[in-house]
Amino acid sequence: MTSRLKVTMPSEREIALTRVFAAPRRLVFNALTQPELLVRWFGARGWNLTECEVDLRTGGRWRFVSQGPDGAEMGHGGIFREVVVPDRLVYTEVYDDQSYPGESVITHVLAERDHQTTLTSTVLYPSPATRDLVLRYPMARGVGESYDRLDAVLADIEEEV
Repeated sequence: MTSRLKVTMPSEREIALTRVFAAPRRLVFNALTQPELLVRWFGARGWNLTECEVDLRTGGRWRFVSQGPDGAEMGHGGIFREVVVPDRLVYTEVYDDQSYPGESVITHVLAERDHQTTLTSTVLYPSPATRDLVLRYPMARGVGESYDRLDAVLADIEEEV
């Protein structure tokens, strides 16, 4: 896990992930929501999006399918509950294989200061048992690796602008 990712447990059903990116929040928000950018960074090392659908509006659906080492696949999706560009994004998430059972709610809050964006992502799980199950998986390592990939994409985007 990258040391730049801070992981906390604000409640018995939540995991919060915080990371600072050297980019304005509009770029970070775009990278979180635009399929052409998501396919460039989303996933731990060795994992890549093979399907990426985003209907970015309240009530809109999203769906990702990732392929990893040895052809392993992971699908998940949900519904956007709140879209406030570029400050806040709230959506549900359900995994196809129920590796993390039930529906989770993810809230991304983006705060910009001095050309840097702090992204705080809070995942609310349906139960303490589900949160504890997620903590046993290498989720924090995977998110950290994915955010490292996002760093590189953000640097590329700023150069393209």
